[in-house]
Amino acid sequence: MPVRIEEFETGKLPDSPSVPEQVLVYLYTNRDKAFTRSEIATGIEEDPNTVGTALSRLKQRDLVRHKGEYWAVTEDLNRVQDAYDLHTATEKLDGEDGGIDPDDWDTVAPVEPHPSERE
Repeated sequence: MPVRIEEFETGKLPDSPSVPEQVLVYLYTNRDKAFTRSEIATGIEEDPNTVGTALSRLKQRDLVRHKGEYWAVTEDLNRVQDAYDLHTATEKLDGEDGGIDPDDWDTVAPVEPHPSERE
C-alpha cells in the first residue's frame, strides 16, 4: 500500500503486518484450503508480485506448501507457532531496547572468527 511522501519523509509510516505475516495468517486461517497466488493477493489486498515473493520466502522456511499453482500452510502447525513466537519475542525486544543498530553491532563485533568457524 503506498504512503504519502510526507509520511515517508517524516518516518510516520503505517504499522501494519508485513506481507509475509498477512500471507501466513490468511493461509493459517483458511488451512482447510489451498489458494493461487492471485487469490491470496486478493484475499489480503496486496500486490500479487509482492505476495509471490513472500510465498517463496515462506516456502524456504517450510512454513507453506506449494503444488502446481496452489499454496497452503504447512502441515506442521507447530512450526508456524514457533515462527510466530520468535517473531513476537523479537518485536518485543526491539520495542524495549530500540532494536539493533547495525553500525553499533559492527563496532563491537569480533574481528577473529568464532572457534567453531575456524578450520
